[in-house]
Amino acid sequence: MERRAFISATGGTVAASAAVLGPVAGAGASAAAEPRRGHGNGHGHGHDRDVVRFNVISDIQGDLGDFGRALDDMAETNPRSAGLGVAGDITPRGYDFEYAAVRAEIKKHRHPKKVAWAIGNHEFYVPKYRDPDTLAQESWPNGTTEDSLFRSFYRFAERGRVFEEMSFGGVPVLLLGTERYAKYHNPKLWDEVWISDKQFAWLEERLRYWSRRRKPVMVLTHHPLPNTVSGTRNDLYKGDYLQPDRLLGLLGRYPDVFLFSGHTHWDLDLSDWVVRRVVPDTANLAGFNVINTGAIQTGFRDNGKGGETAVEGAFNQGLQIEVHRDAVLIRARDFARRRWMKEITVPLSR
Repeated sequence: MERRAFISATGGTVAASAAVLGPVAGAGASAAAEPRRGHGNGHGHGHDRDVVRFNVISDIQGDLGDFGRALDDMAETNPRSAGLGVAGDITPRGYDFEYAAVRAEIKKHRHPKKVAWAIGNHEFYVPKYRDPDTLAQESWPNGTTEDSLFRSFYRFAERGRVFEEMSFGGVPVLLLGTERYAKYHNPKLWDEVWISDKQFAWLEERLRYWSRRRKPVMVLTHHPLPNTVSGTRNDLYKGDYLQPDRLLGLLGRYPDVFLFSGHTHWDLDLSDWVVRRVVPDTANLAGFNVINTGAIQTGFRDNGKGGETAVEGAFNQGLQIEVHRDAVLIRARDFARRRWMKEITVPLSR
């Protein structure tokens, strides 16, 4: 199944707020501001005992071979990782046997005890199939209920809702996700994200709580917000959220928020892999941080014609995050070639 086969325009989707936006200074290498203590060598041996290291990946989509290679590489470069965040598209379609295959694969490799799973659009693709071997979009949803898709994710993730808070070594990690698969509610839609008042209220409360305690907050969501990281000025990704302004308005209040998004599969080698997004009328002129997660399965770049083209050769990318007392170091990793691609240090506002 083609990755893009089911993406369509939303029609009537609220446009994102106007914003001042740009790649973070130094995003191609290490930024000028460094933590006051050494940030280590990427192998878990930094001088600062308070440093918390974890990894973020996304878009496994059935590529279990590359997933295993990524797990092995992360275990070597970050052996005392406080956690692993997976920003959606865990499976190719959302079948229970596909979730089971991911679970079996991760058990074969060393990995952190804490794994934070976010839901992605590929977790909702079972209804497009009459059976696992027969694509049947004309008879969508082929007897599959929306509730059954969420139940499959909940069983796998071992929780009862898509949004949740976890802690990686004391660093708060907030997971966001759609609470509806849009096509069940509007036949003109497919993968667009809908967030309930309950999830918005929870997010607002948790962001406020951690801001008062002067803690940086890591937010994982599958779909990217418009006009942020690589690919999000492309028409393919401008309408992923049905309530983009509301979400931007919450995140944009806090300079020490780090939003990690996947879905695009766009190459971490691009200059806008990390940006600061300034949201008007939030009283935060510094903006908040948005980071592209790369992808485990297949990479893409702009094709110069308003679309995208696949990256040639082996592609398997993700992130290592180091949270220091006064800064966050973000490192892009090429798991296929076992090399660091780039890094950036983002000073904290406190």
